[in-house]
Amino acid sequence: MTSTTLFGVSVPGDKVTGIAAAVAELNPRPRGQRWSSLSACVLDAVWSIGARYNAVVGPLVHRVLSEGASGPLLTPGPPVEDVYPLDRFADRFPDEEALLAVAQNRQRTSTRNGITKAQAVLGYVRVLRDHGVDDIAAANVAMSSPPLLASLDKGLYRIRGEGKYGIRRGYFWMLCGDDARVKPDRMVLRWLEPHGVRDPHVAQQLLIDVAAFMTREGSTPVTPWEVDHAIWLAARNGTSA
Repeated sequence: MTSTTLFGVSVPGDKVTGIAAAVAELNPRPRGQRWSSLSACVLDAVWSIGARYNAVVGPLVHRVLSEGASGPLLTPGPPVEDVYPLDRFADRFPDEEALLAVAQNRQRTSTRNGITKAQAVLGYVRVLRDHGVDDIAAANVAMSSPPLLASLDKGLYRIRGEGKYGIRRGYFWMLCGDDARVKPDRMVLRWLEPHGVRDPHVAQQLLIDVAAFMTREGSTPVTPWEVDHAIWLAARNGTSA
């Protein structure tokens, strides 16, 4: 069997085939609704790690941004315009306490020496704006510019609690519209564990390979985002691999 390598780890082809069959049973689907604001992408990416999405994250994003948004926060396709750009966010929330007062959530990025997620959000906003990325359109331009993207990732990496695997950053770019990224968080790893996959780096390469295999063997393209999201939904609903 052939294998692929990323981050110095190898993923056997037979493992890809087996997991692809399991993912196919989950019926991965293209994106549905997505955020129409870069501010929403930042809030979602920072607060989602280690938090219940439907009970905590989604309501928090709406609570923070509904007042002041120039249109619906969710859109059925790529947003035409950003309804809450970062300059508006920075004006309304100049410091941690201002954001905490509306977010009503003091979770931290890590249980060990982590900062509040509100602080991390402001860190994201600062790094993005320092690079001239203020809205969804600018974020998509950044994703197509490797030097700019590398500089952004370097800045975001320095935010305390970001973690060594880059899961939050990867998820942020997924939310901005990158279908080639995956987010091997604890939910995805929980689903993959019966297949012997526990390392986020291995999981990252594996999901990319699974999407490529399903695209090659199937009748329609399957993106890494679709594979990741199908697994995440299954894990959230208690479905095992």
